[in-house]
Amino acid sequence: MADTHRITFEPVDIEMEVREDEHILDAAFRQGIHLMHGCREGRCSACKSFVLDGDIQMENHSTFACNEAEEDEGFVLLCRTKAYSDCTIELLNFDEDELLGGIPIQTVTTRVASLESVTSDIVALRLEPVEPAVFEFKPGQYADLRIPGSDDVRSFSMASTPSTPNQVEFLIKKYPGGKFAALLDDGITVGDEISLTGPYGSSTLKDGHVLPVVCIGGGAGMAPILSIVRHMKETANTRPVHFYYGARTPNDLFYVDEINALGDGLVDFTFVACVSDSVGVASSGAISVEEGNVTDVVQRLEPDIAKSEVYLCGPPPMVDAALELLDVCGTPTDQIFYDKFTSPAFD
Repeated sequence: MADTHRITFEPVDIEMEVREDEHILDAAFRQGIHLMHGCREGRCSACKSFVLDGDIQMENHSTFACNEAEEDEGFVLLCRTKAYSDCTIELLNFDEDELLGGIPIQTVTTRVASLESVTSDIVALRLEPVEPAVFEFKPGQYADLRIPGSDDVRSFSMASTPSTPNQVEFLIKKYPGGKFAALLDDGITVGDEISLTGPYGSSTLKDGHVLPVVCIGGGAGMAPILSIVRHMKETANTRPVHFYYGARTPNDLFYVDEINALGDGLVDFTFVACVSDSVGVASSGAISVEEGNVTDVVQRLEPDIAKSEVYLCGPPPMVDAALELLDVCGTPTDQIFYDKFTSPAFD
């Protein structure tokens, strides 16, 4: 049995235990403490913190997330760090509402209820929890799905809402060579069992906030944003919502009719489809269709985006471009929500 030590987090005055054989971030999840996190693989810097006291060891990680100079100063990535004594750690990024108000991590056995191709390269995968019979999460979060017959996992965002914990929907993009995606065409069928672990992520709709909401998505990044918008409709949320979705061609658009219907029950709702590879694109029905990259369209149509809360999800280049735009526009960082996935998470 591995030795156990006590971790004290500052400035939030929270304590927890950690075993020497587990990473600090995993220990926090196990005890219902939701620290800020992103890739959970040492490739982003969402969980970067500062060690004030104690004996720790940080394992393999990207120097882009924490370079040698930072490591020498005492900075660590909690997803790659183990403790070998009692420690005091200063959290650099944290959400007080999420810290102790998050949903504990669950591992659930699920059964495939359906697979549906919604575009040429995006599949809607619906899972029914079996043991336990429900999966709890917050709109905007994601989970790890274990690749059948393997110990490998891939991370995907939920598109459904907490109102249907007995059926969970994922939107998964098929990439050439993707280990999980390849099974969607040949390998996974209705009735198969898939293990799910989660929820993860802090890009969730914040209770009690009143600022207008701007959502920017692309590809399978539709999923967490759709979960948020569906939830807002279900709970009669009165915040204005503007939803921008980037696609390559009109054929890559999906769920348009449902999104239209969601808008009927929301305040000041607009959905703008942004198509990058088409000439002479025109509006279609109640949906506004704009030609160009999604971030260019947002820049043109959202002059007051600095006064909004912004939710992002999509391919990393799209998210990076959106973050650059928001920086230029002066949107405060505490009004920007996204989860930093790395490339394996999209397989």
